[in-house]
Amino acid sequence: MRLAKERGFDLILISLTSSPQVARIADLGKLKYEDAKKEKEARKASRGGGLKEVKISPKIAEHDLNVRILKARELLEKKHKVKVTMFFRGRENMHTEIGKRIMDRFLEAVLEKGKVDAPPKKIGKSLYAILSPQ
Repeated sequence: MRLAKERGFDLILISLTSSPQVARIADLGKLKYEDAKKEKEARKASRGGGLKEVKISPKIAEHDLNVRILKARELLEKKHKVKVTMFFRGRENMHTEIGKRIMDRFLEAVLEKGKVDAPPKKIGKSLYAILSPQ
């Protein structure tokens, strides 16, 4: 205790139950800060990648499709799962083969960064596919 007071630090008991008891001379505020920082990093690491969504349509322009492809690749690089959604409106619902071709082109362009978890499925008026990072 004398040494800790002379140096201007705190005496921190590490293990009360052991024989002899273990103590450490350190700055308590700094120690608490470092522990909080480690805990925050551990929470961030355990969260992992969430599910992000990219929406496209059957009448999407070439440039817009390329922008969505780049965004999906970016998300996959950040270890997020990506859900690709294509919504059919009105008469577009009669021509789902056009949408499936665009979806296949999208998935083919993104395959180098991720893999297809769930192949494209049509549920209601939407066509869905789920990608996960490699």
